[in-house]
Amino acid sequence: MQAVFDGHNDVLLRLWSHARAGHDPIAEFRDGTASGHIDGPRAAKGGLAGGLCAIYIPSGDLVLKQPDANGHYVTPMSAPLERGPSLEIALQFAAIALRLDQAKAWRLCRTTSEIRKAMADGDFAAVLHMEGCEAIDADLAALETFYAAGLRSLGPVWSRHNIFAHGVPFAYPMDPDTGPGLTDAGFALVRACDRLGIAIDLAHITEKGFWDVAKTSTAPLIASHSNAHALTPVARNLTDRQMDAIRDSGGLAGVNYATTMLRPDGQENAATPLSDMVRHIDYMVERMGIDCVALGSDFDGATIPAEISDAGGNQNLIAALRSAGYGEDDLTKICRENWLRVLSKVWHETDQG
Repeated sequence: MQAVFDGHNDVLLRLWSHARAGHDPIAEFRDGTASGHIDGPRAAKGGLAGGLCAIYIPSGDLVLKQPDANGHYVTPMSAPLERGPSLEIALQFAAIALRLDQAKAWRLCRTTSEIRKAMADGDFAAVLHMEGCEAIDADLAALETFYAAGLRSLGPVWSRHNIFAHGVPFAYPMDPDTGPGLTDAGFALVRACDRLGIAIDLAHITEKGFWDVAKTSTAPLIASHSNAHALTPVARNLTDRQMDAIRDSGGLAGVNYATTMLRPDGQENAATPLSDMVRHIDYMVERMGIDCVALGSDFDGATIPAEISDAGGNQNLIAALRSAGYGEDDLTKICRENWLRVLSKVWHETDQG
């Protein structure tokens, strides 16, 4: 079994939502549940050894647009969020992550050495990520606080606008050049992340924002859960030119399991074959090289292929890649080592082991 360190999941969103309904998030993750995609037992079954776990403030007004007669859709952008309520929710997410760590239901990691130790011990290696920085203030004081709590990765923006950047809509067919990029506050955020050693995730940002980060950051470029636009032309996927920049920076892209980002028709349909996933991985490996392709499942945040179903079925993708000709050394890179190498560099670690 290939152990997987995954670049993006929304398990904290699910645990937070269920906690608001009176459920115990610690027991749900530790003991398992029938809902969602990730918990401790299913992660262990599928070799999901850890990943970047998102603090994400939900948009109550987001309703995915149904395709028209041609199969096209453009979901209206969610309205910007107020900072105060966003900060409160983000702190609730962080509290759940810390409680899981204290209960030894998972291990909250701040370095790649800690990730490797957790995986070796059979503990789920969780890294805090922030997907959209609505909880961060323009003077960035909260950034330092979240960093102290374990935040080691962030996306300046989700698919809505905020004070730092502009996001891309959920739309097919559409390219990612949908509007402005970083604001002045966004450029300051990028520089602060470089200083602290926080990974900057470009998965939801406009193409202009992508290039703004590329010209500002000294770190490898990361798109944690985005696929090939040439194969599935949704606004969230990466153009060839963007992938070239990721390759040239020594960064990576994590393949997203969301069916809307895998299928040629961009549709939300669990009856999506694993061959569509292999096709994207093949394309991205050919374009960027084996060292720049990883996994970014979007577990608990998207409709994924039924052949995977949840974290317990993660090895089905690995088996499909073996059948497509990927050897174990290449699978090790795709499954975990590419993430650990890039994060080690971004986090200013001297120990690359």
